[in-house]
Amino acid sequence: MDYRKRIVSDHNILLGKPVIKGTRISVELVLKKLAQGESIGDLLKSYPHISQEDIFAALTYASDVIANEEVIDLAS
Repeated sequence: MDYRKRIVSDHNILLGKPVIKGTRISVELVLKKLAQGESIGDLLKSYPHISQEDIFAALTYASDVIANEEVIDLAS
């Protein structure tokens, strides 16, 4: 999935946090709600102006960010 069509970052919207295009719903919010046990269906009911594809795009974006994260061992 090419999340770049659905996830955008604009410094005028939520200080540049990545959001679902055309909304102020951040990737962070989507992840937090899912981590708290909400289902995709719950999110779609709470935010009817987003789609399942938007949620998957947020998950894909987060996965790519983590995959490219550089871990620095501070214990050494």
